[in-house]
Amino acid sequence: MFDMRASRLVSILLLLQSRERMTAHDLAAHLGVSERTVYRDVEALSAAGVPIYGEAGREGGYRLVDGYRTRLTGLTTAEAESLFLTGLPSVATDLGLGRAAAEARLKLTAALPAGLSERAVRWQDRFHLDALGWYQEADPIPHLMAVAAAVWRQHRVRLRYLRWERPHEVTRTVDPHGLVLKGGQWYLVARRADAFRVYRVSRILDLRLLDEGFDRGASFDLAAYWRAHLDAFDARRHGGHAVLRLSPTAMEQLPYLAEPAVVHAAHASARAEPDGWIRVTIPVESEGQAVRDILPLGPDAEVLSPATLRARVADAVTAMARHYASHRKH
Repeated sequence: MFDMRASRLVSILLLLQSRERMTAHDLAAHLGVSERTVYRDVEALSAAGVPIYGEAGREGGYRLVDGYRTRLTGLTTAEAESLFLTGLPSVATDLGLGRAAAEARLKLTAALPAGLSERAVRWQDRFHLDALGWYQEADPIPHLMAVAAAVWRQHRVRLRYLRWERPHEVTRTVDPHGLVLKGGQWYLVARRADAFRVYRVSRILDLRLLDEGFDRGASFDLAAYWRAHLDAFDARRHGGHAVLRLSPTAMEQLPYLAEPAVVHAAHASARAEPDGWIRVTIPVESEGQAVRDILPLGPDAEVLSPATLRARVADAVTAMARHYASHRKH
């Protein structure tokens, strides 16, 4: 218990050193504790002689007296090792920071005590992080650095963008709020006409940085927005459901042949039938896509509903059988 509190007190000091001021609410959210716990910790720091001050009011919060720096900078073994797993070299290179990141790692390694330095480098030598998915090649992203510069400087941009809908090529003026790397692909989260939209950076045909700045807003949370965007995307994409009968073999193979949302839904809705097969309800994006997803299960899957999907799968199987029967005759 004492170790946990000591670690929390150090965390409060480091947070206040890195920011001008923080409210008790902000500190509690960062530390995963209650605001009452933060109040007690701040009192303990103040009693120990740390010049920490609380200011009331809308713009208030806790802050350290100007110029105060803690000497509690030592790293534990686990912390030193984890530092070499916190970044992706390929990501730094994409953003034009590859050399800077490499030099920073060298400086960090040189600053660590010998024992920690050796252990940290050992982690770097034994673990490699690759953000790109299997069987994928990275798309060309010639405008990524320009997008990153606009995000960092909070400058409005005008971009020419290639989208799936018609008209395919459009021009948009947007306020770039953040960049996200997902499955090896970069995405720009930007505000346009008071609504946020997501643009795949590799589909930006041209980009011009404008002189106009924009107010990013202190309340915008990139990670929270992205989570909500993914949830909404899945809800829109999975617009329907299908009822299937699956053999025990199909249930075992499902995690290797279907996406996680389908696997979770299948297991959550599974009902055993008298013949040993399992009846499940799964989300489907479209009937065309559902046919392509169900066919790899072969004879271990049967579509019960909707009737239109059952007919399309039957037609696909019949066509395949006809091709093979024709080949046998020749």
